[in-house]
Amino acid sequence: MQNSLRILFFFILVFSFSCEENGFIVKCSDCTLDEPVKAELEAKLDQDFYYSGVLIQIWEGNLEDSILIGNYTSYDTSFSEWVTINKKYTMTATYYISNDKYIAIDSATPRVKYDKSQCDDPCYYIYDRKCDLRLKYTK
Repeated sequence: MQNSLRILFFFILVFSFSCEENGFIVKCSDCTLDEPVKAELEAKLDQDFYYSGVLIQIWEGNLEDSILIGNYTSYDTSFSEWVTINKKYTMTATYYISNDKYIAIDSATPRVKYDKSQCDDPCYYIYDRKCDLRLKYTK
């Protein structure tokens, strides 16, 4: 019995602190009544280097699949592009700092959740659509 409680407690901890955004908590302001076909893939960029422009590339699937969707340049601290839901996308941001090149990589798979109870009316909610392309380390 005690072993079962430990295992149950372990799974609850893993489930609660997992890094993946699973869409368990719905933000009602982002809900729609109609089921979406596309999602806005968002990226957070490093705010210290946006004045020089950041090259953003969106890849369908994993980066090593080499299916480039588009090249963009952003001069802001955020970037977004509309993509099809239920597909994995990898985003890269290339920063040029003092003649050195730094690349940040993150991926997301925008998915739709139908929620009946958390908001006033039943609605559709898109989750796992944000990428963090800020620099973690520079020389």
